[in-house]
Amino acid sequence: MSHLLEGKFALILGIANRWSLAYAIAQAFSREGATLALTYLGERQKQAIEELAKDLCVSTVLPCDVTKDEDLTALADSLSDAGRPLHAVVHSLAFANREDLARPFVDTGREGFLLAQNVSAYSLVAVARATAPLMTEGGSLTTLTYLGATRVVPNYNVMGVAKAALEAAMRYLASDLGERQIRVNAISAGPIKTASARAIKDFSTILDTIQNRAPLRRNTEPGEVADTAVFLASELGRGVTGNVLFVDSGMQVMGF
Repeated sequence: MSHLLEGKFALILGIANRWSLAYAIAQAFSREGATLALTYLGERQKQAIEELAKDLCVSTVLPCDVTKDEDLTALADSLSDAGRPLHAVVHSLAFANREDLARPFVDTGREGFLLAQNVSAYSLVAVARATAPLMTEGGSLTTLTYLGATRVVPNYNVMGVAKAALEAAMRYLASDLGERQIRVNAISAGPIKTASARAIKDFSTILDTIQNRAPLRRNTEPGEVADTAVFLASELGRGVTGNVLFVDSGMQVMGF
């Protein structure tokens, strides 16, 4: 049986632990025949990522702090040393100070606002700039977003504004990179129990709301997001760029 990503080389940024959406995507990419490069943030995370990599088709695990241009340059150099084109990049990175998620958005401080923008939105631009030259056969760059980018979601606050910037950046990157046959898209996943989601106040209430009101009457599963990422990275998604694909049990269509 053929695999959708057979012969593809993919970079996945943002695995924190086995509950991360990025890890579910890495599992799906491995299942479909891709060879992976994973990144980790700091020596404390290195061992955890290397342990997770044992169950995946991983060729290399590399350090990368996306807020440091020198780290991105080193990452690109290391990937170039692999001697093969890069076909897919998954950007699954976001961060905001916990206090900025808990307080009213109007009280967001300047430093907290800029931090959320830097890690959650600008990093997509920086990653694209570093990796696009390696995608000599074209390819796919996929990021993860959320409904809070376009609608007010209680307690999402500064992250919602960062995700809005991320989605806008995705569209401009799609325009810039399209002539190189590099497609740039975002997956808007429904709320899922991840480490980052637990930082959102009353997160369990959001899960209950989805279960009661979404058309499918259930919450999103990590595997559903991962399979959509496979679609975007594969030849099946070859005509899709500049899009936000919702994988949220249909919640985005609902009103009150």
